[in-house]
Amino acid sequence: MKDLSPVSGIHSVRAALKFGTEGVAELWLEHTRRDRRLTEVAELARQAGVKVRQVDRDELDGGAEGANHQGVLAWVRVPAARSEQDLAALLDGLQEPPFLLLLDEVQDPHNLGACLRTAEAVGVQAVIAPRDNAVGLTPVVCKVASGAAETLPYFQVTNLVRVMEDLKERGVWLTGTAGEADIDLYAADLTGPLGLVMGSEGQGLRRLTRERCDRLVRLPMRGQVESLNVSVAAGVCLYEALRQRR
Repeated sequence: MKDLSPVSGIHSVRAALKFGTEGVAELWLEHTRRDRRLTEVAELARQAGVKVRQVDRDELDGGAEGANHQGVLAWVRVPAARSEQDLAALLDGLQEPPFLLLLDEVQDPHNLGACLRTAEAVGVQAVIAPRDNAVGLTPVVCKVASGAAETLPYFQVTNLVRVMEDLKERGVWLTGTAGEADIDLYAADLTGPLGLVMGSEGQGLRRLTRERCDRLVRLPMRGQVESLNVSVAAGVCLYEALRQRR
């Protein structure tokens, strides 16, 4: 379906229906499968006014493109990224300390999708990225994010460095990741207003982005590899922040 992205699996489809029904265009159910959870998902869709289609397994397999669909697939509209003005409004309206993820020129849609999924899971309020030299919200991103792209605000900004300066003026403590940093991730205080800043797949943080960080931390490495994939590194950092903030 043009301009639509498949979200498959009971948990992911339920999340898409619960938190972003205006973006769900249609729900597909495997007509031969009898499962109480599928019945509940179908009822959620009907309550939200989403069209429900009964299809055969082959059609579901084709739509899910190899993913484990568990007999259900939602077609969701690819959301638009939000603007800097929207970011200011979101920050003004927060009732708790900001918990943000900043991605500096992440270009792989699978990495962005995985970052969005983890960020949504730990309670990040917004993901911020530059408009240039970075992937936007694409069908692949939405598919990998498994519903998080529809529920977690994603902001693409003209000048990431300027936004970082604005965040610092708001009292947000910007913590970047770098292999040569002196501070171990697990020794850093990640409570309070926090912006985690992750670099790109190739070069990591750009110089100006790095210089705007209040501190740099490193992930402890005990093996032979020199670095982790950005989505994996983001997951490690986000969950350590969640552990400290609980």
